[in-house]
Amino acid sequence: MAFNALGAGAPAAVIPEPPRCLVVDDEPHLRQVLVRLMEGDGFICEQAASGVQALEALRRMPATLVLTDLRMPQMDGRELLRQVRARYPDTAVVLITAVADVEAAVSCLAIGAMDYLTKPFQLEEVRARVTQALEKRRLLIENREYHERLEERVAAQARRLEELFIGSIQSLAEALELKDPYTRGHSVRVSHYSTVVARALELHPETVHEVELGGHVHDIGKIGVREAVLNKPGPLTEDEYEHIMTHPLLGWRILSPLLGDAPLILNIVRSHHERYDGRGVPDGLAGDRIPLEARIVAVADAFDAMTSGRPYRRGQQMTMERAVAELERCSGTQFDPEVLRAFLGAVDRGAIGLTAGV
Repeated sequence: MAFNALGAGAPAAVIPEPPRCLVVDDEPHLRQVLVRLMEGDGFICEQAASGVQALEALRRMPATLVLTDLRMPQMDGRELLRQVRARYPDTAVVLITAVADVEAAVSCLAIGAMDYLTKPFQLEEVRARVTQALEKRRLLIENREYHERLEERVAAQARRLEELFIGSIQSLAEALELKDPYTRGHSVRVSHYSTVVARALELHPETVHEVELGGHVHDIGKIGVREAVLNKPGPLTEDEYEHIMTHPLLGWRILSPLLGDAPLILNIVRSHHERYDGRGVPDGLAGDRIPLEARIVAVADAFDAMTSGRPYRRGQQMTMERAVAELERCSGTQFDPEVLRAFLGAVDRGAIGLTAGV
């Protein structure tokens, strides 16, 4: 009966070359008997007189199967098994032992041996044990490959879900753009500025990604703001200003059903108009009680608001220098000083500017 690299009975066409077997024993006669048997069953065989020689042989050419004596000088079969499992996990190891050492051989099954033989053995018994060991090996490899494919499918599904989520968010952003053409350009810039700052603060890449998405949708609540107020060309009344400032909470209510598993984005939408001194909306949070991601977007949002044209002050946007001076003036009151330092550092490096990255 012929064997192959994955086990008994698999189609020969799948295997490009015969399986390899390493026979390890300090008794030359026993090695030769096993080599003749395995070569007769289709294996390419190599011999080693000790565990040390066996590892050297495997380093030169890994084997499908190792048949090894348990008691050997220099390195016994148990230690060889440990080394093979660590270095060549796809190699099946079958131990050969005297009857008195069966208990030790059985204990080796717990650390990765596929099977064991007891001396003296019959050649048909060797064939049966090898067939069983290779079948175990095949099943283990197939199980591992199945889990790897499963992980790939799960990752692909997660990417698809994210694509669908981003598509939903873009649809909302497009709906808002119909009401306020200014908002889309503003959100793109705020997203870019916020991402630069998040990276400068060395946040985790997943956090940076959520900050980027949060910047895109931070103003989504303006869908619920009256267009007459949103696009009013002159200064806002107190009531109109309060009406516009309901948009963080409105946005949070709109997105909460969609983003239950993305709390950082929801934090940005709800809290980007909180102030470091606690005088912001909608919750009056102060200092570190304001989520860091919202503190980042707050600076980016204010900078872009000052340097961009707005319906209520056409042609009156600030220069870069004036906007930076205003941000510095509000450090510790409106803005988190640490976040602001990261933002201004990005400005100094040229990573943030009136046209950079947009």
